Amino acid sequence: MISNGTLCGLKGDVVKVTVKRLAVLCLLLSLCIGVIETSAEEVRAQSMQSSQQDEFVPIDQLDVEDQLPAAPLLVAAYAFAWFAMFVYLWSIWRRLARVERELASLANRTTGR
Repeated sequence: MISNGTLCGLKGDVVKVTVKRLAVLCLLLSLCIGVIETSAEEVRAQSMQSSQQDEFVPIDQLDVEDQLPAAPLLVAAYAFAWFAMFVYLWSIWRRLARVERELASLANRTTGR
């Protein structure tokens, strides 16, 4: 015969399993909703893109605020990246030279003894 303590422990286990199943179900439901929303967004984007492709306007006929000055921004971004890389390499070169000087002075001190 099952004692009351074991029965209560069994009920607690059932509740724990039910809560776990509910949590997994909620997680799966939220993932499914996310996938459905993403698919709907893609369909909307594709339909919008196809309608925009039908309405091609050359860039010289666009308003000034609709034209994107991408080339100067791209050149500026690359210039900044190269400048940052050279500054970083220069700082490494300086630190390495300092370490080499310290090693040379340490070698002189240890051989002088």
